[in-house]
Amino acid sequence: MKKYRLLCWCLCLFMAASAQETFPVNGVHDYRTNYFAFTHATVVKDSKTTIPNATLIIKEGKIISIENGGAVPKDAAVIDCKGKYIYPSFIDLYSDYGVAPQEQPQRSGFSQQMVSNTKGAYGWNQAIRPETDASKLFKVNDDKAKDLRSMGFGTVVSHVQDGIARGTGTLVTLSDDKENMDMLKDKAAAFYSFNKGSSTQDYPTSLMGAIALLRQTYLDAQWYKNLTPVQKEKSTSEGTNLSLEAWNNNQSLPQIFDAADKWNVLRAQKIANEFGVPYILRGGGNEYQRMDEMKATKASFILPLNFPDAIDVEDPNAVRLVALSVMKHWEMAPLEPGMFDKAGLNFTLTASGTTSKEFLQNLRKAIDNGLSTTKALDALTKTPATLIGVYDKIGSLDAGKLANFIIATGPIFEDSTVFLQNWIQGKKFIIDDAGWNDYRGNYKLTVKQPNQTKEYTVEVGGKPGKISATLKASGDTAKTDIKINILNNSVNLSWSNKTDSSKVNHLTGIISGNTWVGTGYAANGEPLTWNMLYNSAYIAKADTAKKDTAKKQDINKTVYYPFNGYGFAEMPKQEDILIKNATVWTNESAGILPNTDVLIKGGKIAAIGKNISASGTKQIDATGKYLSPGIIDEHSHIAITGGVNECSQSVTSEVRVADVIDPEDIQIYRQLSDGVTSAHLLHGSCNTIGGQTQLIKMRWGKDAEDLKFADWDPFIKFALGENVKRTFVNNNNRFPDTRMGVEQVLVDAFTRAEDYQKMDANKRRDLELDALSEILHHKRFITCHSYVQSEINMLLHVADSFNFTVNTFTHILEGYKMADKMKAHGAYASTFSDWWAYKAEVQDAIPYNIALMTDVGLTVAVNSDDPEQARHLNQEAAKSIKYGGLSEEQAFKTCTLNPATMLHIADRVGSIKVGKDADVVLWNANPLSVYATVEKTWVDGIEYFDRGRDSIMRTRIAAERNRLIQKMLTAKKGGAKTTPAVLTPDVINECEEDRRVSSGIQ
Repeated sequence: MKKYRLLCWCLCLFMAASAQETFPVNGVHDYRTNYFAFTHATVVKDSKTTIPNATLIIKEGKIISIENGGAVPKDAAVIDCKGKYIYPSFIDLYSDYGVAPQEQPQRSGFSQQMVSNTKGAYGWNQAIRPETDASKLFKVNDDKAKDLRSMGFGTVVSHVQDGIARGTGTLVTLSDDKENMDMLKDKAAAFYSFNKGSSTQDYPTSLMGAIALLRQTYLDAQWYKNLTPVQKEKSTSEGTNLSLEAWNNNQSLPQIFDAADKWNVLRAQKIANEFGVPYILRGGGNEYQRMDEMKATKASFILPLNFPDAIDVEDPNAVRLVALSVMKHWEMAPLEPGMFDKAGLNFTLTASGTTSKEFLQNLRKAIDNGLSTTKALDALTKTPATLIGVYDKIGSLDAGKLANFIIATGPIFEDSTVFLQNWIQGKKFIIDDAGWNDYRGNYKLTVKQPNQTKEYTVEVGGKPGKISATLKASGDTAKTDIKINILNNSVNLSWSNKTDSSKVNHLTGIISGNTWVGTGYAANGEPLTWNMLYNSAYIAKADTAKKDTAKKQDINKTVYYPFNGYGFAEMPKQEDILIKNATVWTNESAGILPNTDVLIKGGKIAAIGKNISASGTKQIDATGKYLSPGIIDEHSHIAITGGVNECSQSVTSEVRVADVIDPEDIQIYRQLSDGVTSAHLLHGSCNTIGGQTQLIKMRWGKDAEDLKFADWDPFIKFALGENVKRTFVNNNNRFPDTRMGVEQVLVDAFTRAEDYQKMDANKRRDLELDALSEILHHKRFITCHSYVQSEINMLLHVADSFNFTVNTFTHILEGYKMADKMKAHGAYASTFSDWWAYKAEVQDAIPYNIALMTDVGLTVAVNSDDPEQARHLNQEAAKSIKYGGLSEEQAFKTCTLNPATMLHIADRVGSIKVGKDADVVLWNANPLSVYATVEKTWVDGIEYFDRGRDSIMRTRIAAERNRLIQKMLTAKKGGAKTTPAVLTPDVINECEEDRRVSSGIQ
């Protein structure tokens, strides 16, 4: 007996020791643990395993066992879950629950903030904050937790949603315990975006700048990681950098990137591929528009369910400004999760951007539109848990895991199902207590008075937590609505007595099983008794009909490339084509050839001549028409998203237009309709040394990578003059303020580049100096915004001093004064036809500029610098015939072969010659005529524009807009939430800025 007592005493000591608390308790310590048995439930352990009539045992916040008809431990509190379903609680990897954004130092005045004003040994840029640790900021938020629990969530990864590098997120449950009890993992993932957030620092001001900063930070962190302690101590440029240290420490965590848009997904994935980082990509809900590209990423995704509201389209004057793509996205957004499911992509779902009501509604809408219930459950449980390495703790209902589960009235993805409770770490949180008992069904109600007995049939329907009922007296056909109030087992029934001759209208009683009994009084005061007996189950006829109607709604599931009215349902294919009897403007020594055939094979010009025959090829009769090479715009700012200027610094050679191409810019299609086949996309003219440029082909419908002109010599944008010294900016504190300062910026930049090249192999790689070094090695070429003779002369001098060549002076309105020096230097000129006097530094511009420079022997191009002007560069070129007497062929070369020459692609485009790319245009008249209209435009032998097809597209656009307008009107009448019709803008980029204009109806 003594041994037994000693054993019990030791066991009690062990149990007390194993449950030690670091927090003091005000009162008597209680070491008893929560111990529950949930019986007779349908338990869905995971998407593949369902256990009927199960007993779920939990203790100390963890799952002990789940068995079919399992035994109930005698010490466990029993909860009968007959008719209920139990599922794992959901997990959200993208949340800001309990983490308020940090207050940032405020910017003073209007002057530029060059460096971070964050105090401490941190990095130079305020938008890079990898040191942010959400676990140190986390605070339980009861109201927010309640909302998330009502959606079914039990665990979230919460992070500070601010900045490009956002630091680490913390994994927490949605219990209401002390923060340290709710926190499962202090650092669960690292977070990134392209959005600088609340940073008051100027750099970056553009999307291309944000990407460059992210890329440079990866390189800096690698360099910093490889420094020895001695090197860090001796480093005069870096010292201790807590930001880079945190960045490197965070790399071992799951990496989550908030892309929030289909094109940003691909931009982020490009960074991921460059640095070998497996990003988990949070989408924006429009990724379904590019499913092939999404599949090619092979990434995991976090998909939002914040589907857009219908647009209020009752005002035709307002709705005409809404683009078709916006309307179509409203219709198609619910298809995205199902399309990801069908494509076999790995993804989770997030509640971010939705309310508690919207989330479940939209989740079920996604299931109605193709998302399987199996994948839906995985996306909310197993997949997120696996992605952050905690599937051993959460994500399914298995022994040893946290007791995080939902109790519902039925399968959770059905519309009629009500979430009743959400247990988190073994603690009950009530969502809808009224719905625990399902009183729905068909009943017989008997009311007994002293002189009569009245019988009724009663139908109790609705949802378990929000029931409704109707009553019909025996022999009557009319139904009366009943008000039902149930509290615990007490019930009150009331209804209007207008349709009931007995004047009975209020009953009270209790509910016991399937029997309702009680007493009451008739309208005349006589006492009565009543009982209501269950007859049969309730069938949700109305709900089923409503859901079936919703499922049958017509959805045009066609995805257009690009996703607007002028997109292709199927991309046009490359064809072998024989163009017969055209007047061919070759731009070669053969000149202009009348009645000539051109054969296109495999995207190349295969033959030029008369009476060519080629069996099996598509033939086009071009009698009376003109065939020319495609127009090439040497200076364009179309198809650039997120800002055309990175204005924050004088030298931003690290930024790349290639990172921010917008393949859906309608300007591509519009310019194809006027014969443009290639465009040189330039950074703006805000900086002395701007960003790296990108040459594209107008492959309308392709993605950004496919638009790029392959194997092309890289270029960079420089600028001189008023834009650079920021004459138009008040309180400017960015160097330089004068034209003299511009020269010093150039000299300083190339001096630093020379020094950089002399550094040892362990140097910090600097993307800004890499680009400048490429110029010094004649591997990157300059196109320079320029106007004034003195500054042109200055840049030639700087170039000669550092032994590089300025490839192209663009604008160059005083080029006629400098033509001889430019020719001697080896430069080209790209200019306007007759723009002048629009600002002070162009007062000396003349329309004879092109002819005068041509006469000296310069290769001269006419460029647009404007999306509308690009549509009639042929006419701009023709002006040089009037102003200067150029021949037709000379004039036309200024928008075709000459820009090809200055862009180093004349061996491939710019003329019609055997072996060159089939970038050609068919006109109905002389290409230099103001009456000339493009009928067809081919790029690489692919017909990207056809005027006849354009007419069909316009008819299709009108019909599709009308269909969607009618559908939105119907949705509004049906009670759907709507949003006002607002302008869908085109962003028109210019050298100095971007502006927004009406979209039209594309």
